[in-house]
Amino acid sequence: MHHEPKIPSQASCPEGGLTGNLVVLGSFSAIMGGLGLMNSIGIYQAWISTHQLSHISEGQIGWIFGIYNFLVFFCGIQIGPIFDIKGPRMLMWFGSSLLVVAFVCMGFCYEYWHFLVVIGILGGMGTSFIFIVPVASIGHFFIKRRGAATGLALAGGSIGGVIFPLVLENLAPKIGFAWASRVVGLITLILLIPGCLLVKANFPPKVSSKPSLKTFLPDLTILKDPVLALTTIGVFFIEWGFFIPLEYIASYSIASGISPKLSYLMVVFLNAGSFPGRWLPGIVADRIGRMNTLISTNILCLIAVLGIWMPANGNVVAVIIFSVVFGFASGSNISLVPVCVGELCPVENYGRYYTTVYTIVAFG
Repeated sequence: MHHEPKIPSQASCPEGGLTGNLVVLGSFSAIMGGLGLMNSIGIYQAWISTHQLSHISEGQIGWIFGIYNFLVFFCGIQIGPIFDIKGPRMLMWFGSSLLVVAFVCMGFCYEYWHFLVVIGILGGMGTSFIFIVPVASIGHFFIKRRGAATGLALAGGSIGGVIFPLVLENLAPKIGFAWASRVVGLITLILLIPGCLLVKANFPPKVSSKPSLKTFLPDLTILKDPVLALTTIGVFFIEWGFFIPLEYIASYSIASGISPKLSYLMVVFLNAGSFPGRWLPGIVADRIGRMNTLISTNILCLIAVLGIWMPANGNVVAVIIFSVVFGFASGSNISLVPVCVGELCPVENYGRYYTTVYTIVAFG
């Protein structure tokens, strides 16, 4: 199952260098801020369903976060082609602005539709840019060490997923949810700025000076490649499963009678496990094959859910162990999938391939 990357311009790929390493640093910082909301979404779900929207059914509240997750992946269908033509700078600034606006507006939300628009739509679209652009940029600078570089950058999201819940959980009872959200927004803004300044692309010079409309449109014909199509189906199911524990571990803990403070910390434990889980498999994958590593970490996810979570029955120790183990095992789902897709396409079309796969995955 080990594909050689189809690279037209191996010579033009610097495998790091000062610029490449700065792109990884900028991506790490941007992802720490930009994916902090995505990785602590379980806390928002638990807080909103027990405070502002306690009178609304869990199923309805689930739509807010369902739309959020859908848009994080789905918006990529347009971001990818624009990235391949225009590069990351404008996309980074636009996505960062949307995210910061979402955090500021969150404080003013009290009705169902407010949360749907602010977290679901604004937050989802903003996160989408930060989820896609830095990772696609790293793909321009690394080929042999792409797994390790992408994993390291995405590990930033895990740190955000540890910091944000702690900030929210400690500040919300003291200064209120609105101001706690604005503090998180400020931290996000500070972390996004290095990303906006440092993330850039490494383009081979394009022949056509005037891009046609077609070049900006998503390209589903690339799914005719059976290997890419099968990979997409696999990722669809991986992501579908991955978001269930991430989103509901805090609510599950509260429902099982665990104290709210400790329940919110489950998201922190999950992200703490995810930090080495995003980075280490990337290093291993560069040696033994990206697909092979992804398969083995997903088997570990399966063992964690069936062997620890299902029989846990609300036992505190078991739920903590599950959070850490699942966090570690599922970390590679986020960090290795882009690398696996990158093996199946030429470097200059990486944005388009990567986002087409995720657009289909969004429906999961």
